[in-house]
Amino acid sequence: MGETQHLYLICYDIRDQKRWRKAYSLLQGHGERIQYSIFRCFLNQRNREKLRWELEKILAKEDSILFVRLSQRCLQDIPKYNRPGTWENTDKPYLII
Repeated sequence: MGETQHLYLICYDIRDQKRWRKAYSLLQGHGERIQYSIFRCFLNQRNREKLRWELEKILAKEDSILFVRLSQRCLQDIPKYNRPGTWENTDKPYLII
């Protein structure tokens, strides 16, 4: 059985367009963009640290990045506080072999 995965919100503020495009491309390979500079990603600890390390290679000192792990309680409450349809179903798909 694999490592436990958690849902993370990854938010960033990158001041240079070239660095922004690189970070955006990297994050697209790991999750889903939900707003202009916010992604949600299912990551295990190893993948989270690898992604953070890869982003740090792209970012400059003036840029900022924030990883926020969401608990199951947070995920359940999101629809209560937002417009209907704002947060699509976040159930992880399973592959049955």
